[in-house]
Amino acid sequence: MATHAVRRILGMGGPPPGDNARAHLWERRLHGVMIAIALASVLSIYGTEISEDSRLHAAGRVLEWVIFLAFAAELSWMVRVSSHKLRYLANNWLDVLIVLCAGLALAGADSEWVALARLLRLATVAMLLTRAAAPLRGLFSPGGLPYVLGLAIVAFLLAGAGFYWLEPSVHSFAEGLWLAFTTGATVGYGDIVPTNTASRLFAVLIVLVGLTMFSLVTASIAAFFVGEDEKLMRRQMHRDVQDVKQDMAQLINDEEAQLRRELHADIRRLREELSRLREELRRQGLVR
Repeated sequence: MATHAVRRILGMGGPPPGDNARAHLWERRLHGVMIAIALASVLSIYGTEISEDSRLHAAGRVLEWVIFLAFAAELSWMVRVSSHKLRYLANNWLDVLIVLCAGLALAGADSEWVALARLLRLATVAMLLTRAAAPLRGLFSPGGLPYVLGLAIVAFLLAGAGFYWLEPSVHSFAEGLWLAFTTGATVGYGDIVPTNTASRLFAVLIVLVGLTMFSLVTASIAAFFVGEDEKLMRRQMHRDVQDVKQDMAQLINDEEAQLRRELHADIRRLREELSRLREELRRQGLVR
């Protein structure tokens, strides 16, 4: 409930509580699609604002329309399938704002609307990726370290290729990989640095990715050692429980043996008493 409240405040609440199953089903179906479309915002910004190639600029404009139509279609469809339409719009006010700002920007409104629409879409990318990263909680388990290391290696290899493509001062993939590592690790030796707008923007992204990757690695290593300590503690607790069980079993056996001995003694005394009573009755002639 607390997570849903936070998502609602951020404008990504999804179907409201009590909505029909169809609305929740469509939200799950469209989640991955909307992540991909929101990520396309980065490409559209590069084409329309950074690149000087007229073809990329035209492609960026087309992509702007595609993103706008996708967000508008997704919002319209979810409102249609939701049983609480106004509550859905209130829970997802960020989508409403994105569609409104993007529509005004594409209609030729002031350039501030364009900047706001793009900023909102980038914010949506971050929040959608945060939601998509929920299943990655297993990476923080003791067995998740190999997967984290593999993910980090792939991320830096792609970052190296990105710098090799975007940065003019990088003349080989190895140099791009070195720049990606020094950027992601926030070391910044200064031997190779981003020199143009595209590579600098890419460097900002790699810093965020690098901080995330190194945090994941650190957390996974910590989880590994904590997991080993937990295993040791569990084994120790298991041995303690077994010892307690054995002690209890021994006590029960001792108590049972003592009870049996006392019971046998009582039965012998009772037999002796009955024997004496029978003998006394014989002497008095009351029994034969």
